[in-house]
Amino acid sequence: MNSELSPTAPQPAPRTPKPASRLPAVGTTIFTVMSALAAETRAVNLGQGFPDFDCDPRLLDAVDHAMRTGANQYAPMAGMPALREVMAAKIEAEHGRRYDAAAEITITAGATQAILTALLAVVHPGDEVIVLDPCYDSYVPGIVMAGGTAVRVPLKPGSFRPDFGLIAAALTSRTTAIIVNSPHNPSATVWTSDEMLQLQALLAPTDVVVISDEVYEHMAFDAPHESASRFEGLAARSFVVSSFGKTFHVTGWKVGTVVAPASLMAEFRKVHQFNVFSVNTPMQVGLAEYLQEPAPYRDLAAFYRQKREFFRAGLANTRFRLLPCEGTYFQCVDISQVSKLSEADFCQWLTRQHGVAAIPMSAFYGDGFDQKVVRFCFAKKEETLVAALERLQRL
Repeated sequence: MNSELSPTAPQPAPRTPKPASRLPAVGTTIFTVMSALAAETRAVNLGQGFPDFDCDPRLLDAVDHAMRTGANQYAPMAGMPALREVMAAKIEAEHGRRYDAAAEITITAGATQAILTALLAVVHPGDEVIVLDPCYDSYVPGIVMAGGTAVRVPLKPGSFRPDFGLIAAALTSRTTAIIVNSPHNPSATVWTSDEMLQLQALLAPTDVVVISDEVYEHMAFDAPHESASRFEGLAARSFVVSSFGKTFHVTGWKVGTVVAPASLMAEFRKVHQFNVFSVNTPMQVGLAEYLQEPAPYRDLAAFYRQKREFFRAGLANTRFRLLPCEGTYFQCVDISQVSKLSEADFCQWLTRQHGVAAIPMSAFYGDGFDQKVVRFCFAKKEETLVAALERLQRL
């Protein structure tokens, strides 16, 4: 018997392999860092984008009823048919396009999974994907995991509007997709109909796929949300991503929706079935029941508009310069009259010394571009906003 294989022979020290990192440049997200710092310092957390208030009790009742009546096993891979049907009707009523519930709508484990799955479905090694900086932090890692290369195109500084000249210049024979986001996180801008038409015209002669991140679709305050679903030329090439978590104040549920033409959705589902397979059954059943009510999201823009106005009125009594807030539940401010610190250092200082957490805009740029702008989240109870404003007004 080979003594080297004998269980009684001396064994080498346990060894943990060190595989090459799939994401070597990625660390802990700024949202996790700032939320942890807020908890450590007991600061008012206006950094990470989640509400601190409860959802509609009727939605909880619907999910509870689903659980107690047996909806606790796997859902169909594409999602519960009743939820897909109600979403088809909702999109048709809002945007005038009818998606086939059986072949063109899939329920996902939140919007981040939806975006990653869309990327994995269409992006291959060597492909390029355009992202518009500043952008949500999951986009570029998703592109990298799919084997693609992110091509960062800046939005116009200050206004954060798309620069179609720069987007056109970034299009190459290797461009497979572009990710767009409106209402936009982090800047709170909302794309206009004219801008959507410009995107449609620009892409018309190409085979570029659009991934349209529309998770804040019901939080457009001053003009209607222009979904890619509304525009024939965009709808024909788009994965349109929505979020029940954002819409109904239940971000922890991680349930979202993707709609796309049947040929694109077929590729999406090939990936979806092997990275998630199916999504939380009782929550799907509960959401389907809840959505039978007349548009429970209809008053959401007015609800958040009131919070926006309350928060902006309080910030008017500070040295911050308010940037426009057209949508989402984020308010960006210019800090140049408050501090000479960098955005990142300012957010650390503000949290530690003054008890309010914010997010630096530079965290959303690939090159860390610093324009003295930070982002606050106002999806909070009034007493939370009052506590934060009292501290900010003392700066």
